[in-house]
Amino acid sequence: MISFGGKQLDDSNEEIVESLKSLGMTRNLATTIAYLSNVKEASSQEIEMNTGLRQPEVSVAMREMREHSWISVHNKKVTGKGRPTKIYSLTTPFEKIIKHYEQKVREENEARIRIINKLKSLAK
Repeated sequence: MISFGGKQLDDSNEEIVESLKSLGMTRNLATTIAYLSNVKEASSQEIEMNTGLRQPEVSVAMREMREHSWISVHNKKVTGKGRPTKIYSLTTPFEKIIKHYEQKVREENEARIRIINKLKSLAK
């Protein structure tokens, strides 16, 4: 069960996660993007608590989002001893992330059509 800001994932957000997964995105990445698109910023721990993902799953999703330059990261100093907490925010608009996957799907489909056309010409 996923909660955003203490409330459960609504049907709209659940549909976003499922749709992103159907485009080839991992569940972890889809859930993290859906969460970050609903909050201004969040720590890994907040993401874990509110999405039900485990720490390694959040880390993998964050790595992929950093590779695409979809998030920004800054450190927040904690009181007392210890490492500062990393705070993440989505810097790429959700629509632009969707465009990325739209282009990916188009390229994959065009490659398949080329293969089909090649097979048709070979079958003649």
